[in-house]
Amino acid sequence: MKKMMVTAVLCGFSLLSFAQQPAKKPLDQSVYDGWQSIGTKVISNNGQLVAYTITPQEGDATLVIYDTKSKKQLSVPRGNAPVITEDNKFVVFAIKPPFASVRQAKIKKKKPAEMPKDSLGILYPGADTVYKTGLIRSFKTPEKGSGVLAYLLEKKQVDTTSGNLVIVSLNKQQQDTVKNVQDYIISKTGNYLLIELVADKKDSTTHDALLRWDVAARKADTLSRGAGNRTQLAFDESGKQAAWVNTRDSAKALQQFYELYYYTAGQDTGSIVADKMSKAFPAGWSVSQHGKVWFSRNGERLFFGTAPIPPAKDTNIVDFEVAKVDVWNYLDDYLQPMQLKNLDKDLQKNFLAVYFPGNKKVLQLADKDVDNVSVADEGNSDYAIAYTDKDQRVAVQWTGGTLKTSYLLRVTDASRKLIMKDLDSTSYISPDGKYVIWYDLHQKHYFTYETATGITRNITSGIAVPMYDEEDDQPELPGSYGIAAWLEHDAAVYIYDRYDIWKVDPSGKQAPVMITGGMGRQQHVVFRYIKLAKDERFLKAGQELVLQAYNDSTKENGYYTTESTKSKLKLVVMGGFNYTKLVKAAAANYYLYSKENYQQSPDIYGGSDIPRAVQLTHLNPQQAQYNWGTATLFKWTAYNGQPAEGILYKPEDFDSTKSYPVLMYFYEKLSEQLYWYIPPAPTPSRLNISYFVSRGYLVLVPDIHYERGHPGKSAYDYVVSGARALAAHPWADSTKMGIQGQSWGGYQVSYLITATQLFSAAWAGAPVANMTSAYGGIRWESGMNRQFQYERSQSRIGATLWEQPALYIENSPLFHLPNVTTPLAIMANDADGAVPWYQGIELFTAMRRLGKRVWMLNYNNEAHNLIQRQNRKDISRREQQFFDHFLKGAPAPEWLSRGVPAVDKGRNWGWDQEQTN
Repeated sequence: MKKMMVTAVLCGFSLLSFAQQPAKKPLDQSVYDGWQSIGTKVISNNGQLVAYTITPQEGDATLVIYDTKSKKQLSVPRGNAPVITEDNKFVVFAIKPPFASVRQAKIKKKKPAEMPKDSLGILYPGADTVYKTGLIRSFKTPEKGSGVLAYLLEKKQVDTTSGNLVIVSLNKQQQDTVKNVQDYIISKTGNYLLIELVADKKDSTTHDALLRWDVAARKADTLSRGAGNRTQLAFDESGKQAAWVNTRDSAKALQQFYELYYYTAGQDTGSIVADKMSKAFPAGWSVSQHGKVWFSRNGERLFFGTAPIPPAKDTNIVDFEVAKVDVWNYLDDYLQPMQLKNLDKDLQKNFLAVYFPGNKKVLQLADKDVDNVSVADEGNSDYAIAYTDKDQRVAVQWTGGTLKTSYLLRVTDASRKLIMKDLDSTSYISPDGKYVIWYDLHQKHYFTYETATGITRNITSGIAVPMYDEEDDQPELPGSYGIAAWLEHDAAVYIYDRYDIWKVDPSGKQAPVMITGGMGRQQHVVFRYIKLAKDERFLKAGQELVLQAYNDSTKENGYYTTESTKSKLKLVVMGGFNYTKLVKAAAANYYLYSKENYQQSPDIYGGSDIPRAVQLTHLNPQQAQYNWGTATLFKWTAYNGQPAEGILYKPEDFDSTKSYPVLMYFYEKLSEQLYWYIPPAPTPSRLNISYFVSRGYLVLVPDIHYERGHPGKSAYDYVVSGARALAAHPWADSTKMGIQGQSWGGYQVSYLITATQLFSAAWAGAPVANMTSAYGGIRWESGMNRQFQYERSQSRIGATLWEQPALYIENSPLFHLPNVTTPLAIMANDADGAVPWYQGIELFTAMRRLGKRVWMLNYNNEAHNLIQRQNRKDISRREQQFFDHFLKGAPAPEWLSRGVPAVDKGRNWGWDQEQTN
């Protein structure tokens, strides 16, 4: 009896202790700024040093440098953009100014020259502290060399383009300074620098010049001197050859002419090898200052850009006497808005040419008829792919893309040979230049063109499974899944199907081999190759390949390995997490990756064995204080009879005996994000899922599959059926359901409230309300016309407005607004570059005219998705207030109950409840 009594007391104590535990807090609007994420992460070649940044949403980041052998780590406040030198010894990084000081400078409206600047940090081998420099403009280390660092110092509170360049020999701890430097580059091996000097107007002894700095000798040779504007500085792989573009004409000259300069070791100075007098150029053309200058990998060719010489400035034009007009012509290649959007790009357009230092020959490779050229084998190959969409550009208005004609170009003589006319996809040349490859949308197969013989082959006809996107439900020919990589010597190309990877012979002689052994399709696992070496051009025979794996049934993620030449598929790790951003040390078996799921913030893991890697970071411990949530797959049958699925998010303290309000967020298909972490953050547009879940909402994110011509009904079939399937559970309140969507999701929200009275509140961001008027509108972000979206893309009508006007009306919410009973909030921004904001105006004014409850937020000068953080915070607050009012019965804020008059703009945001006397 005594024993039983003791047990009873202990149990009671346990229950009492549990009851006294404080409930976790719901997230609120104050939590955003401190929530952290991983920024840059790098690893040394030998795997010993790891550097990564931990970045809050707002505030100062921290750079962490970790030694994987000693297990020591060093934290550097405000460290940024780390670089680990090729010899694995030094960590170099920028140190950002304090967030608070930048904020104060902005408040005081400081000039750019007076704004706080970066400084530079260097961690030396074995050091416990960081060496810091003065304020810098930039820093550079060699791509494939070690022992040298260069950084350009700022001139304090002086608005100038030049500064003092400090060149540091890291191992010897020596440094040199070069004054009045405007630009500089370091050769890949780190043996030389090119340094552009500009004269100091206050010092008559200084002059414009270009120097070649010898790192070992610590001295400079002058390659060019005199007034000029030297740009596009370039070295070859060895650093022994250099090139640049220069004009000796004043910046105030009515016309400027540029020349290409070339230098090789042994010359006293650089020499002009191409200019406006070069016979290889079309008449009236010269070297372009905008063309990239680069050497082939073997250094035998120098590539550069040319362009028509711009006309001289007309000094007789008086600005206020000239009309400002855009002339639209039906014969134009592109609509005027698209031309204006691309104006700067078009003014800088240049065409590839090549100089051969061996025989001093210049050839023009691209021109206005064939303007795109891509040379194989990093410029070493004699072959290039050249293509153009000339005379096909008008159709971009309704197709969204253009047909292209491709040519095989011989680099040694600039001759062209036709490969294919009017191809509906892009052609690519293989790494060694032996093949040109493309995917034919009509034939649904890959083809190669053999450059040596001119033979074209269908190389995937022997593959029984589809090469096209099996899930594409847009009214357009489906695209492919893409190419993974090439095998060395162009011996094979690796091509994706929906799940697996095929090793395909580009010559068509050998049958395709599936290197994933068929497991992908059998088990619904999508395999995709991860390129771990940043300079990898092709795969090597027998190379171990790391594959990203995603199970589209369970939504689990992980990694597998196989070999490049045979199927040896091996599981590395797979589970209910999202594994991302895998990197590997170049010369060691050490990996870094990020791991997350909905409950676990993304953290970095590191080690030689991926499944047993050590967790290096522990971000966002404050999450444990808050009521978080869970994410699970939710399945039902849609109204069209098809199986349906989505993600159901529940609060961490979910109680099945209670009833919860429901929010639904959707776009197209989002269930692959089941194991994604969703940080609480002020939203640019979408529903702040974690925030609402924490505050007692259920959130369902349904996948939507579309029927051609009926996107609105398709959304209804999946969203409404999902809502009712959820409402079949007593813990989901069918009388308190809301929907939210942005862009295409915003359109679907607007349509759904005309088709059902199920929802008690709706929020539509950047919606299309009227397909008949949106059809002919402009996407101001690109300048493109919107017709292609309806005929061949996301809007899925599949016909012109004149062919199927009834479908445009059927799918336009505007024509069905009398049916609406759901209160609607709209976001439509006046600088939206994707959906013209007049669509939001049409929706708002029509509902207002019909006496419907409707509100519209126009964030001034904002984009399709909000960019400015203060605006993101504002809309996050308003979204909460909106749904809390209509789904939880919270008091209405002033902006809902009475609005915010223009006279109160900037003084009263209407967040508070309306005060009554």
